[in-house]
Amino acid sequence: MDKTKKTDTNIKSIDATYEQLKKEAEGWKAKYLRALADYQNLEKRVIQNREEQAKYAASKIIHELLTVLDTLEKAEKHLKDPGLTLGVKNFWAILAGHGIKRIETMGKKYDPHEMECLEVVEGEREDEVIEEVRPGYKLYDKIIRVAQVKVGKKKVDKKTEELAKKEAQKGNYYM
Repeated sequence: MDKTKKTDTNIKSIDATYEQLKKEAEGWKAKYLRALADYQNLEKRVIQNREEQAKYAASKIIHELLTVLDTLEKAEKHLKDPGLTLGVKNFWAILAGHGIKRIETMGKKYDPHEMECLEVVEGEREDEVIEEVRPGYKLYDKIIRVAQVKVGKKKVDKKTEELAKKEAQKGNYYM
């Protein structure tokens, strides 16, 4: 019987050690899988950052070229030279091939994220772009230059304006 008790005790001890080692192994496996997932996520972020940097690397020179394009377009409007028109179209084709898009502003609602308001003038509708002073551009989805615009403010008739002034003098502000 003594031998049987020792054997049972040894088996229980081995089982306990086995369970403990099994739990440790599962813990190490979980840590390994977490570390592997973290590494893979880091690798993906690094690749995304590199792609992003490559995508926008030319933004500084493109920004400078846009001022040249502005000058060429102004000259094209005044000179109406077919050669200059062709040159501007070719210039645009190259810029478009590199992800440059003009921000559309005319007749659109004023958007402070894409536009800079230089002046507020009387217009048909409230917050509508009346005139584009300088065009804005995007490189893919990133704004590289905001558009400079004049924004319309709806004309208020004299009767409404006088009523608003009277109310304002009384301390009632409805504007």
